[in-house]
Amino acid sequence: MSALEAVIEEIDQANARDPRFSEEEGSAPIPVELLYGIRMSKMCEAFAPDADEFVQIAARGQHIERWIIPRDDYPRDKPGYFRWRNELKRHHAKRVSDIMAEHGYDEEAQTIVSGILMKKNLKRDDRTQLVEDLACLVFLQYNAVAFAKGHPPEKVVSIISKTLPKMSTRAHRFANTLPLDAGLVKAIEQAKELLADDFQPISSSKDG
Repeated sequence: MSALEAVIEEIDQANARDPRFSEEEGSAPIPVELLYGIRMSKMCEAFAPDADEFVQIAARGQHIERWIIPRDDYPRDKPGYFRWRNELKRHHAKRVSDIMAEHGYDEEAQTIVSGILMKKNLKRDDRTQLVEDLACLVFLQYNAVAFAKGHPPEKVVSIISKTLPKMSTRAHRFANTLPLDAGLVKAIEQAKELLADDFQPISSSKDG
Protein backbone atom coordinates (compact mmCIF):
# COMPACT_ATOMS: atom_id res chain seq x y z
CA MET A 1 0.00 0.00 0.00
CA SER A 2 1.36 3.43 -0.95
CA ALA A 3 1.56 6.35 1.49
CA LEU A 4 -1.30 8.03 -0.39
CA GLU A 5 -3.49 4.95 -0.13
CA ALA A 6 -2.69 4.60 3.57
CA VAL A 7 -3.67 8.21 4.25
CA ILE A 8 -6.94 7.86 2.32
CA GLU A 9 -7.74 4.66 4.21
CA GLU A 10 -7.13 6.29 7.60
CA ILE A 11 -9.25 9.31 6.67
CA ASP A 12 -12.04 6.89 5.73
CA GLN A 13 -11.64 5.01 9.02
CA ALA A 14 -12.06 8.29 10.91
CA ASN A 15 -15.12 9.30 8.89
CA ALA A 16 -16.66 5.85 9.26
CA ARG A 17 -17.18 6.76 12.93
CA ASP A 18 -19.66 9.49 12.00
CA PRO A 19 -22.81 8.70 14.03
CA ARG A 20 -24.98 10.26 11.35
CA PHE A 21 -26.03 8.15 8.37
CA SER A 22 -27.15 8.95 4.87
CA GLU A 23 -29.71 6.63 3.30
CA GLU A 24 -29.03 6.63 -0.39
CA GLU A 25 -31.65 5.09 -2.67
CA GLY A 26 -30.75 1.53 -3.54
CA SER A 27 -27.88 1.21 -1.04
CA ALA A 28 -27.31 0.55 2.65
CA PRO A 29 -27.00 3.54 5.02
CA ILE A 30 -23.48 5.01 5.07
CA PRO A 31 -21.84 7.47 7.51
CA VAL A 32 -22.42 11.01 6.22
CA GLU A 33 -18.82 12.21 6.09
CA LEU A 34 -17.52 8.90 4.73
CA LEU A 35 -19.94 9.31 1.84
CA TYR A 36 -18.91 12.94 1.37
CA GLY A 37 -15.21 12.04 1.16
CA ILE A 38 -15.91 9.31 -1.38
CA ARG A 39 -17.96 11.70 -3.48
CA MET A 40 -15.19 14.32 -3.36
CA SER A 41 -12.69 11.74 -4.62
CA LYS A 42 -15.01 10.55 -7.38
CA MET A 43 -15.64 14.13 -8.46
CA CYS A 44 -11.88 14.69 -8.50
CA GLU A 45 -11.43 11.66 -10.75
CA ALA A 46 -14.05 13.01 -13.15
CA PHE A 47 -13.19 16.71 -13.08
CA ALA A 48 -9.42 16.65 -12.52
CA PRO A 49 -8.05 13.14 -13.16
CA ASP A 50 -4.51 14.55 -13.24
CA ALA A 51 -4.77 16.10 -9.74
CA ASP A 52 -1.68 15.53 -7.61
CA GLU A 53 -1.67 13.58 -4.35
CA PHE A 54 -1.97 16.72 -2.22
CA VAL A 55 -5.26 17.63 -3.87
CA GLN A 56 -6.44 14.01 -3.59
CA ILE A 57 -5.70 13.97 0.15
CA ALA A 58 -7.30 17.37 0.77
CA ALA A 59 -10.41 16.37 -1.19
CA ARG A 60 -10.86 13.15 0.77
CA GLY A 61 -10.16 14.82 4.12
CA GLN A 62 -12.02 18.08 3.63
CA HIS A 63 -14.75 17.12 6.12
CA ILE A 64 -12.82 14.72 8.35
CA GLU A 65 -14.66 14.30 11.68
CA ARG A 66 -16.86 17.28 10.90
CA TRP A 67 -19.54 16.08 13.31
CA ILE A 68 -17.37 16.51 16.41
CA ILE A 69 -17.68 20.32 16.22
CA PRO A 70 -21.46 20.88 16.10
CA ARG A 71 -22.93 24.08 14.67
CA ASP A 72 -25.11 24.34 17.78
CA ASP A 73 -22.01 24.94 19.91
CA TYR A 74 -21.76 28.42 18.37
CA PRO A 75 -24.17 31.39 18.31
CA ARG A 76 -26.77 31.33 15.54
CA ASP A 77 -25.53 34.54 13.96
CA LYS A 78 -23.01 35.40 11.26
CA PRO A 79 -20.01 35.81 13.62
CA GLY A 80 -20.93 32.49 15.25
CA TYR A 81 -21.15 30.83 11.86
CA PHE A 82 -17.70 32.02 10.83
CA ARG A 83 -16.19 31.00 14.17
CA TRP A 84 -17.64 27.52 13.65
CA ARG A 85 -16.34 27.29 10.07
CA ASN A 86 -12.86 28.47 11.05
CA GLU A 87 -12.68 25.98 13.90
CA LEU A 88 -13.71 23.22 11.51
CA LYS A 89 -11.00 24.17 9.02
CA ARG A 90 -8.36 24.15 11.74
CA HIS A 91 -9.51 20.73 12.91
CA HIS A 92 -9.56 19.26 9.42
CA ALA A 93 -6.09 20.60 8.66
CA LYS A 94 -4.62 19.32 11.93
CA ARG A 95 -6.15 15.84 11.67
CA VAL A 96 -5.09 15.33 8.07
CA SER A 97 -1.59 16.67 8.77
CA ASP A 98 -1.22 14.25 11.69
CA ILE A 99 -2.32 11.33 9.51
CA MET A 100 0.10 12.36 6.76
CA ALA A 101 2.96 12.54 9.27
CA GLU A 102 2.18 9.02 10.48
CA HIS A 103 2.62 7.75 6.93
CA GLY A 104 5.89 9.47 6.09
CA TYR A 105 4.87 12.78 4.50
CA ASP A 106 7.29 15.58 5.37
CA GLU A 107 6.42 18.98 6.82
CA GLU A 108 6.37 20.64 3.40
CA ALA A 109 3.74 18.20 2.16
CA GLN A 110 1.70 18.64 5.33
CA THR A 111 1.88 22.42 4.98
CA ILE A 112 0.62 22.26 1.39
CA VAL A 113 -2.40 20.17 2.33
CA SER A 114 -3.09 22.24 5.45
CA GLY A 115 -3.09 25.37 3.30
CA ILE A 116 -5.65 23.82 0.98
CA LEU A 117 -7.91 22.79 3.87
CA MET A 118 -7.57 26.21 5.50
CA LYS A 119 -8.49 27.72 2.10
CA LYS A 120 -5.39 29.87 2.07
CA ASN A 121 -4.92 31.88 -1.12
CA LEU A 122 -8.31 30.80 -2.40
CA LYS A 123 -8.83 32.05 -5.97
CA ARG A 124 -5.03 32.44 -6.35
CA ASP A 125 -3.68 28.99 -5.52
CA ASP A 126 -4.65 26.39 -8.13
CA ARG A 127 -4.75 23.49 -5.67
CA THR A 128 -6.94 25.36 -3.20
CA GLN A 129 -9.25 26.54 -5.96
CA LEU A 130 -9.48 23.01 -7.35
CA VAL A 131 -10.67 21.56 -4.05
CA GLU A 132 -13.15 24.44 -3.74
CA ASP A 133 -14.42 23.59 -7.22
CA LEU A 134 -14.85 19.96 -6.18
CA ALA A 135 -16.82 20.95 -3.09
CA CYS A 136 -19.12 23.18 -5.15
CA LEU A 137 -19.66 20.50 -7.78
CA VAL A 138 -20.43 17.88 -5.13
CA PHE A 139 -22.92 20.28 -3.56
CA LEU A 140 -24.65 20.90 -6.89
CA GLN A 141 -24.82 17.24 -7.90
CA TYR A 142 -25.65 15.63 -4.57
CA ASN A 143 -26.81 18.10 -1.93
CA ALA A 144 -28.58 21.00 -3.60
CA VAL A 145 -31.77 19.10 -4.41
CA ALA A 146 -32.07 17.80 -0.84
CA PHE A 147 -31.47 21.33 0.42
CA ALA A 148 -34.17 22.64 -1.91
CA LYS A 149 -36.75 20.24 -0.50
CA GLY A 150 -36.49 21.84 2.93
CA HIS A 151 -36.23 25.50 1.96
CA PRO A 152 -38.27 28.04 -0.02
CA PRO A 153 -37.21 28.70 -3.63
CA GLU A 154 -35.74 32.13 -2.85
CA LYS A 155 -33.45 30.60 -0.22
CA VAL A 156 -32.26 27.99 -2.71
CA VAL A 157 -31.49 30.66 -5.30
CA SER A 158 -29.67 32.68 -2.64
CA ILE A 159 -27.44 29.74 -1.66
CA ILE A 160 -26.64 28.95 -5.29
CA SER A 161 -25.85 32.61 -5.95
CA LYS A 162 -23.20 32.32 -3.22
CA THR A 163 -21.86 29.06 -4.64
CA LEU A 164 -21.41 30.04 -8.28
CA PRO A 165 -18.86 32.87 -7.73
CA LYS A 166 -16.63 30.44 -5.81
CA MET A 167 -16.19 28.26 -8.89
CA SER A 168 -13.62 28.51 -11.66
CA THR A 169 -14.58 28.93 -15.30
CA ARG A 170 -13.67 25.29 -15.92
CA ALA A 171 -15.89 24.15 -13.05
CA HIS A 172 -18.81 26.11 -14.49
CA ARG A 173 -18.36 24.37 -17.81
CA PHE A 174 -18.14 20.99 -16.07
CA ALA A 175 -21.28 21.71 -14.04
CA ASN A 176 -23.18 21.94 -17.32
CA THR A 177 -22.38 18.25 -17.91
CA LEU A 178 -23.71 17.03 -14.54
CA PRO A 179 -27.05 15.19 -14.39
CA LEU A 180 -28.82 17.94 -12.48
CA ASP A 181 -32.49 18.05 -11.56
CA ALA A 182 -34.52 20.31 -13.86
CA GLY A 183 -35.66 22.41 -10.91
CA LEU A 184 -32.06 22.88 -9.82
CA VAL A 185 -31.02 23.95 -13.32
CA LYS A 186 -33.78 26.57 -13.21
CA ALA A 187 -32.55 27.78 -9.80
CA ILE A 188 -29.01 28.06 -11.17
CA GLU A 189 -30.23 30.20 -14.06
CA GLN A 190 -32.18 32.40 -11.63
CA ALA A 191 -29.07 32.75 -9.47
CA LYS A 192 -27.04 33.87 -12.50
CA GLU A 193 -29.71 36.45 -13.29
CA LEU A 194 -29.63 37.62 -9.68
CA LEU A 195 -25.86 38.05 -9.87
CA ALA A 196 -26.14 39.69 -13.31
CA ASP A 197 -23.10 41.83 -14.12
CA ASP A 198 -21.41 40.87 -10.85
CA PHE A 199 -21.15 37.23 -11.96
CA GLN A 200 -17.62 36.46 -13.10
CA PRO A 201 -16.25 32.91 -12.71
CA ILE A 202 -12.73 32.61 -11.29
CA SER A 203 -9.96 32.00 -13.80
CA SER A 204 -7.05 29.70 -13.04
CA SER A 205 -4.04 28.38 -14.91
CA LYS A 206 -6.07 25.23 -15.63
CA ASP A 207 -8.81 27.12 -17.46
CA GLY A 208 -8.65 27.05 -21.16
